[in-house]
Amino acid sequence: MNSTHLCDIQHHRCVSTAQRLATLCFLGIIHVAHAAEIAPADTIPPTVSRKLPGDSVYQLSVPLVDQAAREFSLDRFRGKPLLVTMFYSHCPFVCPRIVESLKKTEAALPIAVRNKVPVLMVSFDIARDDPTALKALAVERHIDTNVWTLARSDAAHTRKLAAILGIQYRELGGGDFNHTSVLLLLDRDGRIVGKTFEIGGIDPAFVKLVAKTTARD
Repeated sequence: MNSTHLCDIQHHRCVSTAQRLATLCFLGIIHVAHAAEIAPADTIPPTVSRKLPGDSVYQLSVPLVDQAAREFSLDRFRGKPLLVTMFYSHCPFVCPRIVESLKKTEAALPIAVRNKVPVLMVSFDIARDDPTALKALAVERHIDTNVWTLARSDAAHTRKLAAILGIQYRELGGGDFNHTSVLLLLDRDGRIVGKTFEIGGIDPAFVKLVAKTTARD
């Protein structure tokens, strides 16, 4: 395998979010609940305190810890669009390009909505990506942690989150990973409404979709 593509897996046949959710429900992974049961009332704006749609990623209960060692769950972002991807901090090739793509996507958004789209990056590397490592990466890559969240979970929940996002990954020797390189856009209720595999550069169609979704939501 060419070393410059160490972290990249070709995208295979698409499976809809609804199909993935149905499969995970069958396996007992998803626990469907009312929004009030998923997160404390003070973490969800009143305008979204309704039942989650069936194809919402937020149906998946994933305990997360961010770069400041704060515990939270996925649905903390409910109520606004969210850019989400998965990565690992020691990735030498593709993950830095993922960060650059996210930054370029942010910069290309209209000023009126630029700060209204939070970014969530969840690590595959549960062995090394503790809050200290995530914080160090944020400093190294000049990441604005007021808008971006770098996070990790445990092995089982990381695998479930990757499955629901349609991201494949496989650990290699030496602490490296093969993984799908993709940016996903969730709407305010956690439904996947768009994605791009354009990494390192910028996808104008994806930027347009982010702007449109943010203005609408």
